[in-house]
Amino acid sequence: MTPADLVLTPTHLRFWGRRFPCTIGRGGLTNRKAEGDGATPRGVHRIVGMLYRPDRMARPSDWALPIKPGDLWSDDVKDPDYNMMVRAPHPFGHEDLRRADPMYDLVILTDWNWPYPVKGRGSAIFIHQWRGPGRPTTGCIAFRRDHLQWMARRIQHRSRLVIA
Repeated sequence: MTPADLVLTPTHLRFWGRRFPCTIGRGGLTNRKAEGDGATPRGVHRIVGMLYRPDRMARPSDWALPIKPGDLWSDDVKDPDYNMMVRAPHPFGHEDLRRADPMYDLVILTDWNWPYPVKGRGSAIFIHQWRGPGRPTTGCIAFRRDHLQWMARRIQHRSRLVIA
């Protein structure tokens, strides 16, 4: 591990020598992730992308891509584009990336079950803004907005999310 890795511990996440409170999935940590279980998968996950809402914040990094109206993420195992970013209208189950709340104003993408997804193994594990301290996610890892923005400015292409 390097200081550029985001390392989840039982009480916080460590990154560049700092400790950040965070929340994980309502299903806890798992070695056997399945779609809809609400669990956060253990492992070493590469950071593969960053998305942001340009109408709500400045570009956090030179490699961050804007979330546009109609941007969705497929979470339907029947979808040929399962666990991929898709566009509306989309006939399969999906999450709207351009949410009314601020939870996805900044999204850091991991390589969980991507780019060659195994159907049913669980869709995207994002790093995003939390709903509040202690409020679990559906499997992602979430942070306070200011902490997330601090991390986004410092994540490098070699950075990984490490969940033991």
